[in-house]
Amino acid sequence: MRTAVFGVAPAIRPRGLCLLLHGLSEFIEKYTEVIDELRARGFMVATFDWRSQGGSQRALADPFKIHVEDFAQYDADLAAFMDQVVSPLGQGPIIALAHSMGGHILLRALKAKPALVEAAVLSAPMIGMQTEGYPPVIARSICKLQTVLGRRQDWVWGADTLDPLTMDFAVQRVTRDRQRFARTQALLRAAPDLRTKGPSWGWLDASFRSIASLRQAGFGTGLTTPLLTFGAQSDRVVVSADCQRLMARLPRARYIPLSDAEHEILMERDGIRAQFWAAFDAFVAEQLSGRQ
Repeated sequence: MRTAVFGVAPAIRPRGLCLLLHGLSEFIEKYTEVIDELRARGFMVATFDWRSQGGSQRALADPFKIHVEDFAQYDADLAAFMDQVVSPLGQGPIIALAHSMGGHILLRALKAKPALVEAAVLSAPMIGMQTEGYPPVIARSICKLQTVLGRRQDWVWGADTLDPLTMDFAVQRVTRDRQRFARTQALLRAAPDLRTKGPSWGWLDASFRSIASLRQAGFGTGLTTPLLTFGAQSDRVVVSADCQRLMARLPRARYIPLSDAEHEILMERDGIRAQFWAAFDAFVAEQLSGRQ
């Protein structure tokens, strides 16, 4: 597992530690701007690359293919990171900032251990996925058929063509900020081994099963961690309405829709990011009140 820890910015009063969890296909360097913004707010930042992406070990011979057999493997990644990296730091209260798949995995962890972090901020968490024009039930059936036919490690249809290094801004579906999109591509040109193209059928099958577990009626019971969740109203990757419905069931969750935002809220245009950080700051100040 590839990990990184960043100290609080110079001359800034420390406030605690931020656990930064990114999404599918992402990598530490993509979040340099976000990391600096957190450091300037007084947070040490601890982050890592999920298995099969970024600089962490790849699961299959094809390094561009993201694969897990079950999301319990991601649970193990997060638990190991908390035990081996975060806990020894001993940096006061821990908040989490998690995007997309990272938010999904964090919710799994908080269901089992609500006190894992003091509070969490979720950016477009993966509660339901867009299914490329197929009705969700058909998409799940196709995925299940592919796994039954022994194709768990094969590409999901079309995923092998989605090379982020060569993708044109006009066809990407995650941000309306051309400069931030170009910045990510520049990072990948400098370190092309960090990139992935897309998931396997096995990953997709595991994700459908994990999403179903989050939607069970009893999932919210006991998940008492304070949550601030942002939904991207123009999201073409996850289903914002599914996220909003789940947050309405959780006892200490607040949902904020961001109009005109695409999926990668933290990589969006300045105006959208300003709304995010204003709400983030107010929420964190409230949660850490009396501990600073």
